[in-house]
Amino acid sequence: MGTTPAVIVDDRDVEGGGVPVMSFDRGGLEALADCDVIIKTPGVTRYSTRFRTLADKGIPIVGGLALWLEERDLSQVVCVTGTKGKSTTSAIVGHMLRGLGKSPFVGGNIGLPPWDPNVDHERHDCWIIETSSYQATDVSVSPPVVAVTSLSQDHIDWHGGSPENYYRDKLSVCRQPGADLTVANGDDKLIRDRSGLLGPRVLWVSSAEASPSWIRSIKLPGSHNQMNVLIAAACVRAMGVAGADRDEALQDALRGFEGLESRLNLIGEAGGVTFVDDSLSTNVLPTLAALDSFPGRRIALIVGGYDRQIDYAPLGVALRDRKHPTAVHTLPDSGPRIRAAIEAVDGTPPVTDHDDLRSAVRAAFAWASPDGIVLLSPAAPSFGHFADYRDRSAAFRRAFDECARG
Repeated sequence: MGTTPAVIVDDRDVEGGGVPVMSFDRGGLEALADCDVIIKTPGVTRYSTRFRTLADKGIPIVGGLALWLEERDLSQVVCVTGTKGKSTTSAIVGHMLRGLGKSPFVGGNIGLPPWDPNVDHERHDCWIIETSSYQATDVSVSPPVVAVTSLSQDHIDWHGGSPENYYRDKLSVCRQPGADLTVANGDDKLIRDRSGLLGPRVLWVSSAEASPSWIRSIKLPGSHNQMNVLIAAACVRAMGVAGADRDEALQDALRGFEGLESRLNLIGEAGGVTFVDDSLSTNVLPTLAALDSFPGRRIALIVGGYDRQIDYAPLGVALRDRKHPTAVHTLPDSGPRIRAAIEAVDGTPPVTDHDDLRSAVRAAFAWASPDGIVLLSPAAPSFGHFADYRDRSAAFRRAFDECARG
């Protein structure tokens, strides 16, 4: 049996693992014109001129998720997408399923992707896939149940510079062949306004319709986490899992869920000041939710990171409307744009620029004393300054330790 050569375009030397490989330097995309299928990493945008040229030749361009979905029994797959909330909601779905006796895999955009060779497919009987806009853009089939947690501007540069491209691409996983039901956040106006992109059937989930018993069962901070739990419960019901038709069983299955690392994670107190790590916040929307999660508290907000050219005006409005004292400490690279967006709104709190996270934490700690909160919720990715969001969290914890030692 012969092998089919793989053409790999990369900036580095590539090991083929036994498959004949042709490796090229930058600018080698032209070599892909003779391929039958192009498999790209999520970070490579299909909106580039050269990829558009290849697509115009009729060559299928897919990502890892698209290939994996083509090979799966989709009846046991749920995709969870959204600008914010998708990581937490995916984790809650998995936690509930385990509580109901299932053996779910939870991964995708964060954690291992399901096609990773280290994933033991025999161990899992259902698959909860957190799906980014990059991944959703390339899919050609949909599972019967998809969840949409929220929408706001993000990754605009990747999606051809257009917010509407981003919304359409993000929601494309809802409407491919195989799609049946989209569980959607009914409190999100951007999602409601784009209901035509949500596939054949939509189950709108509204926090106003949640029973008091459900609200009491949710121990995570913030109204956004209430919505995450309600969407997760609706997904588990839609999967037809035994016991999921009873609220009591779902609430029991939710017990013990403590949230995600680096998502509104309380890391400790120093001199009466509470330190909260929300490093997973890479967009304005989760940062707004983080601010709302601590009503009545003074907050020193640390914000900024890799600049994706998203609109920070909503942050200025939220800070103006916040009824309790707030101070803002910005980080490179997006810090100057964040400052400008905040200062463009009358009545906003003071903004201080910093060159690094350590100095921002020390200044925030001094302002927040004796009983406030130092909140790292960057509204930006960690690219260029940290290895990833976990590395940023670790740096925040080191700065906290310094403050705790005095």
